[in-house]
Amino acid sequence: MTDLGPAGATAKNMKFPLNAWYAAAWDHEVGSTQILSRTIAGKPLALYRTDSGRPVALADACWHRLAPLSMGKRIGAEEIQCPYHGLQYNAAGRCTRMPAQKTINPSAMVASYPIEERHRYLWVWPGDPTLADPSTIPDMFQMDSPEWAGDGLTIDVRANYQLVVDNLMDLTHEEFVHSSSIGQDELSESEFITTHDENTVTVTRWMHNIDAPPFWLKNMRDKFPGFTGKVDRWQIIEFQAPGTIRIDVGVAKAGTGAPEGDRSQGVNGFVMNTISPVDERTAIYFWAFMRNYRLDSQLITTQLRDGVHGVFGEDEEMLTAQQEAIEANPDHEFYNLNIDAGGMWARRIVARMIEQERSAISNIDALTATAGPRR
Repeated sequence: MTDLGPAGATAKNMKFPLNAWYAAAWDHEVGSTQILSRTIAGKPLALYRTDSGRPVALADACWHRLAPLSMGKRIGAEEIQCPYHGLQYNAAGRCTRMPAQKTINPSAMVASYPIEERHRYLWVWPGDPTLADPSTIPDMFQMDSPEWAGDGLTIDVRANYQLVVDNLMDLTHEEFVHSSSIGQDELSESEFITTHDENTVTVTRWMHNIDAPPFWLKNMRDKFPGFTGKVDRWQIIEFQAPGTIRIDVGVAKAGTGAPEGDRSQGVNGFVMNTISPVDERTAIYFWAFMRNYRLDSQLITTQLRDGVHGVFGEDEEMLTAQQEAIEANPDHEFYNLNIDAGGMWARRIVARMIEQERSAISNIDALTATAGPRR
C-alpha cells in the first residue's frame, strides 16, 4: 500500500478550511441590479456589483433583525437596502442610513468579505480577511485564455466537497461509472504516478496504443474527420488546495509522440473543476470543459458541455448515495487502495490547513487569557 502519512489524511474529515479562496459564482451570475444569495463554507453571502462593476460580498443578515440582505434591493452606486426596515449598507458593510433617525449606531455594520473576479468566477475568502492574498487564487487560466474555448455549468452536490475531490483525483471509477462514454478497462490496468508538495497534488496516467472510448473517438473525428486506429491517452490531474482540480486530458494517434510532448496528432482538453463547500453535507461544484482545437465552433462547445454534463450527472448520483451511506454508518472508517493515493494526499493537505487554523485560534485564546481582563 502507498504510504499516505498520518491518520488524519485518511479520516472521513468533513470539515473545511476558512482561510482559502472559494468560487462563489460565475461572473455572469452577479450583476449590478440584483443580489445573489449563496452560502460558501458555512457563510451566507449577499453578492452584487457596484455600478462600476466591482463585485461585493456582504454577510447575508442585516445588523438590525438578521433579515437576509439578498432579499433587498440595490440603492445608489454601491449600496444595498434591507428588505425589512430599509437599513442601507455600503460595499464595506457599514450602515449608511437607518429609518426614522438621523444618528446611525456606530456598531451598525455587517461583514464584508474579500472577493476577486478571475477566470470567469467570483472568488470569496470566508476566513481572516487580513490573510486574503489574491495571488493565491487557484490557477485556472484556460478558462479565459484566447487559446482555449469551452463552457461549463454548476452542480448543487448533496455530498461533502471532499468526496467530490476524491472522485476527481481517482479516475479509475470511469471504467465502472462511465462505461458508455469515457470508461475503459485500461484505466484500472495502467500505472500512474502521484507527486505532491505543500499545496498541490498531481496524478499522471498514460495509456498507450489503446482503442479510443466513444467520447474521445468523437472528438478525434471532430478534428480529424474519418479517424480510425489506436490512440495514446493521458490523464494528468492537478489538485490545488482546498478544492480546485484541473485535469489535462486527451488522446492522440498512437506512436506520434504525445508522451514526449507532441500532441499535434491528437485532441487536448482541460476539465476545470472548483468545488466550494456549502456546509459539511453539501457543496457547489463549478466545472467547465476547455479545448484548444476548433475554437470557433460553438456547436462543439455546446456538444462538449452537454456531453460532460451527462457524465457528471452519473457522478452526482454516486456521490449522493455515498454521502447517505456515510451518514447511515457513522462508525465506519474509510479504507484505502493504491488508487486513492492522490485523493488521500489532497485530504492530508486540507487536514493540515484546518489544523493550522485551529492552532492559530488556540494561540489567540491563550494570549487573551494570559493578558487578563482590561482595566
